[in-house]
Amino acid sequence: MITVEDKNKNRIIRHKRVRKIVAGTADRPRLNVYRSLSNIYAQVIDDANGKTLVSASTLDKEVAELIKGKTKTEAARIVGEVIGKRAKAKKIKNVVFDRGGYIYTGRVQAVADGARSAGLEF
Repeated sequence: MITVEDKNKNRIIRHKRVRKIVAGTADRPRLNVYRSLSNIYAQVIDDANGKTLVSASTLDKEVAELIKGKTKTEAARIVGEVIGKRAKAKKIKNVVFDRGGYIYTGRVQAVADGARSAGLEF
């Protein structure tokens, strides 16, 4: 019998392995990315206090107007730019990038590039 590889299960294992090491602090919070089939979500999290400082996704009304007619990768870049602007408004400059166990390519890379272009450093 042929078994089908569960890619999301493997992603979760990778994410747990990385999260043992990567943690956000008040000085340098964690920029987390979650990618679903149709949307992308980004959060800046202070793990020491357990609080989400800033968030953005393709479901936000502000972002939804900007991404009409764009591809998913272009939308991900816009989400990255928005999260970067919102973080800068809260005086957050440096973050730790947490790709959520995803491969650093495509939409995940687009979020990172958008955040960097908005002024976040990681």
